Amino acid sequence: MKNIMQMMKSAQELQARMQAAQAELEALQIEGRAGAGLVSVTLSGKGELVRLKIDPSLLKPDDAEMVEDLIVAAHQDAKVKADQATQEKMRELTGGLPIPPGLKLF
Repeated sequence: MKNIMQMMKSAQELQARMQAAQAELEALQIEGRAGAGLVSVTLSGKGELVRLKIDPSLLKPDDAEMVEDLIVAAHQDAKVKADQATQEKMRELTGGLPIPPGLKLF
């Protein structure tokens, strides 16, 4: 019975740490850049677009396709950084133990 109580307590502690980590990740703002910083995208820790900046020098009708490509590249850069931050937080929470594939904790 004592082991069950210890397991329950450990599970509750892990759940509390997971909730705190999730809140921390949601508060993050991760910036991705492309075109030597001419385009930047800021995502929340949940991957939601928060801000988009385009250098005015790119705002010419002839450059529309290039600007579109830079926006996509900046978004991808920010997404990779956000995914890395999530993975790092998970490693901290699990002590480096692998999480089963497909198990989403955030």
